[in-house]
Amino acid sequence: MATVSIIYWSGTGNTEIMAEAIKEGAESAGVSVSIKLVDNASIDDVKDANAVILGSPSMGAEVLADEMEDFVSQMEKEGIKNKIAGAFGSYDWGDGQWMMDFVERLKKDGFGVVEDGLTIHLTPGDEEKEQCREYGKQIAEKVK
Repeated sequence: MATVSIIYWSGTGNTEIMAEAIKEGAESAGVSVSIKLVDNASIDDVKDANAVILGSPSMGAEVLADEMEDFVSQMEKEGIKNKIAGAFGSYDWGDGQWMMDFVERLKKDGFGVVEDGLTIHLTPGDEEKEQCREYGKQIAEKVK
């Protein structure tokens, strides 16, 4: 069975809500899903999965949370590539530049990123949760 690993960091809980909905969508496509806070994740969680979906809210001047930045840097040092990937996160202000930068970085690192990531303004409502479920399903379909 194909596996998807969702690794995220959440400060206010908004990105966590997104992660859970993405998990539901991926599972609905019939894949095995692992979901972990980045603090509890290891590089093996990425290596062992057919796809990885990384989540981080926008922080400060539209950058990744430090915890996710450290994890992505570790992935780069390990030379992990040629995997399907997704990126997601919530934000309060700005235009989503952090997500555009994150997606471009993953592509440059050799990941096949689905869409241009998924961003949600503040707390996901029912419509946004459905977008998250669809995103998870879309990624899972690529590794089935």
